[in-house]
Amino acid sequence: MNQLNKGIIRAGEQPHKIALIVGAQGVIGRNLVDHLTTLLDWDIIGLSRRGGASTSRVRYVAVDLLDRDDTRKKLGDLTQVTHIFYAAYQDRPTWAELVPPNLAMLMNVIEAVEPIAPNLQHVSLMQGYKVYGGHLGPFKTPARETDAGHMPPEFMVDQQVFLENRQQGKNWTWSAIRPAVVSGFALGNPMNLAMVIAVYAAITKELGLPLRFPGKPGAYDKLLEMTDAGLLAHATVWAATDQRCANQAFNINNGDLFRWNEMWPKLARFFDLEVAPPLPMSLDVVMADKEPLWNAMVEKYGLEPHPYKDVSSWRFGDFVFSWDYDMFADGSKARRFGFHEYVDTEAMFLNIFNDFRQRKIIP
Repeated sequence: MNQLNKGIIRAGEQPHKIALIVGAQGVIGRNLVDHLTTLLDWDIIGLSRRGGASTSRVRYVAVDLLDRDDTRKKLGDLTQVTHIFYAAYQDRPTWAELVPPNLAMLMNVIEAVEPIAPNLQHVSLMQGYKVYGGHLGPFKTPARETDAGHMPPEFMVDQQVFLENRQQGKNWTWSAIRPAVVSGFALGNPMNLAMVIAVYAAITKELGLPLRFPGKPGAYDKLLEMTDAGLLAHATVWAATDQRCANQAFNINNGDLFRWNEMWPKLARFFDLEVAPPLPMSLDVVMADKEPLWNAMVEKYGLEPHPYKDVSSWRFGDFVFSWDYDMFADGSKARRFGFHEYVDTEAMFLNIFNDFRQRKIIP
């Protein structure tokens, strides 16, 4: 048995389900790994550019998914994979530039694994509200899985079309999972709103300032929702293993709505900060010179020595805080199909902030 598959099927046991998690070091992939390791009938192979420290249940593979040859070489022995969970993402400056790399990575994975994995059962694709045009401006809310598409470019749509076409006549099925803004723990992730708020608040407190909402005028009082990364992991595995969910898309959210004008003071209290009126500002600009201050805080408070760039997602924060329109979707389809978990969003934020403190990411 090859090294990557070694030990996955144990003597005297029924074959396990073998998950290939693509993007295993991101906030979504990490929580998928954590969840699947609690389920005894799964073993996991995690793909990322950085790799990782393998355990008895999880084997990490470092691979450049944009390199077709490297992908085929690194994945060419993964014949036992039963489920592919695709959560990889490459950031680019414009919507059009996002399409080629993100479509190519998915294609490279499927084209490398599908032909050699005879027991492949399901491919799970991670999407988001960009499918509904949520990133472009005010859109129909609540968004539903049956809503009409919008003018391209949009890599998430192209990825789904690729999967739908590839799946024709095959034994495996697919699902498309559409979360709201996902919050959880991950370092070096370009889309981590909880980290944005936590580091912004920590630096604000160090400077002796009140916590101001930095978003666009109008964004402070609009309705939006979040998706807890742990909840998302549960929903993703559910959709990948419940036959009712075959070849379906699902909105997955915490189940509650909020406005920043109510949530922001609650988050400020966690950091013992006063709240001052909102002041529109680009975090990507105003936080660009804060690396020396952050490095001094790391030393002062005995924090883990993570580089400033790995705890900064300022561009994504600006994106989320620019939504001066409602941003939410209808999650009832997942409930109708059998998924009933939910998370209180305020509790989610506070639990994540506590986790950051325990990990010594923030003071």
